[in-house]
Amino acid sequence: MKVLIAFVVNALFNFVIGLIVAKFLGPEEYGRFALALALGLVIQTAVFDWIRLSAIRFYSQRTRDDEPQVRATLDTAFAILAVGLTVVVGAVLMSGVELGLPHALIGLSMATAVINGLFDYSAGLARARFDDRQYGRLVIVKNALSLALTTGAAFIFQSAKMALLGAIVSIAGSIVASRRALTDAHSEPKRASFDLGRSYLAYALPIITANLLYLLIPFVNRSLVAKYYGFAETGQFSLAFDLGLRAVQAIGSALDVLLFQIAVAAHEKHGIESAKEQIARNITIVLAIIAPACAGVLLTLPSVEALVVPMQFRGPFGQYLTLMLPGLFALTMINFAINPIFQIQKKTLPLIGAALIGCAGTPLLVALLPRGADASSLAIAQSGAYVAALIALIGFALASQPRWPGLRDMGAIALGVASMVGALWPMRSWAPGAVTLATQILVGAGVFGAMALTLDIAGLRTPIIEKARGLLRGKRNAAKAVGGP
Repeated sequence: MKVLIAFVVNALFNFVIGLIVAKFLGPEEYGRFALALALGLVIQTAVFDWIRLSAIRFYSQRTRDDEPQVRATLDTAFAILAVGLTVVVGAVLMSGVELGLPHALIGLSMATAVINGLFDYSAGLARARFDDRQYGRLVIVKNALSLALTTGAAFIFQSAKMALLGAIVSIAGSIVASRRALTDAHSEPKRASFDLGRSYLAYALPIITANLLYLLIPFVNRSLVAKYYGFAETGQFSLAFDLGLRAVQAIGSALDVLLFQIAVAAHEKHGIESAKEQIARNITIVLAIIAPACAGVLLTLPSVEALVVPMQFRGPFGQYLTLMLPGLFALTMINFAINPIFQIQKKTLPLIGAALIGCAGTPLLVALLPRGADASSLAIAQSGAYVAALIALIGFALASQPRWPGLRDMGAIALGVASMVGALWPMRSWAPGAVTLATQILVGAGVFGAMALTLDIAGLRTPIIEKARGLLRGKRNAAKAVGGP
């Protein structure tokens, strides 16, 4: 539970820091900042993400104690790739080839990819070991430094380059603070296994390829926005996508931190059929959280925009996020609900096929949709691409004969979301503000929560009630202890 809290705190800080940086940089400079970050994320995913995925799937406290070659292989692979990437990018920049972004931004993008890749790998190690303390330390130190350095650089210099440099130093500081505790004994490079690394790469490569293709969709769209409408509009487009993605995927990621590891444990202890049952339950839980969350974002958007979005981004932010939200929902379901079906069986090749379908849909929709005065058509095309990929992936999953959520649970989720929308719809006419937003959140969460408990979605009613009773008993016992002789 502590790791879940740390993850939520990390997502919240990322959201707040993103808003502050956007406010201080302004649309045009934030457009450059966002494009450089997007490039860094593409590089990180392509080069380093297979190591993080392998750590989450194959590293554990048991392998730490009994199989030091696992950690040695992962550490050595990261070091070799980091050096190789630095050499390649350095050679390209020294060649003088024009790449569409200033060379300084490209260099900072590469540095961001390396340091953020190391952070995610370190967090993956802590997560795989269920080491809540070290995971929390990584998150807290990174966010504390980032709040000071990244936002401070944006405020003082109003420069995308300096803000990126602040982010790099912040992440590096968190890694240094936790590195000793995350170091394993007997994991020297000489223990690294080429065959082990190759098997890990074979497992993760389809996932990486699919994720890379999904990242290319918004990256290409941002590039098109910059080409057709300029960097200022790119900043507007990017902020809507970045904050929407962080908000929705943070929820999915927080669930995945626990749910996928539970499925992995079920596989190790009880076999594949038990793991399939757990994955089906996980899908139900993810859908039961993500569906009302996305509906709630749409219904509360006027107040959210008025309260937290910088003035110079208002208007386009709400318009773009509304158009992008179906795609964000689809992408979140892909990553945290459907992908685990293939991951638990170690048959991840179909992920590439679904991502290719999404990528193929992007230029088709861009060509078919008329281009207007803003980038709305590109936002619609982006959502359409992700929805197409989700539909394709579900189709591929059917061939593997997985366990699926029951129709009763699916109907209960739909009824719960419909009830929440019905309760919140009249509030759309209320004046945007803190009171309206607080009321909408309380009413929406209350209505859906009541429906979820009444209909016992995913069989969660009994454990939730038992947990609540346990907390009440603990408070009573504490009160008795305080009041005792």
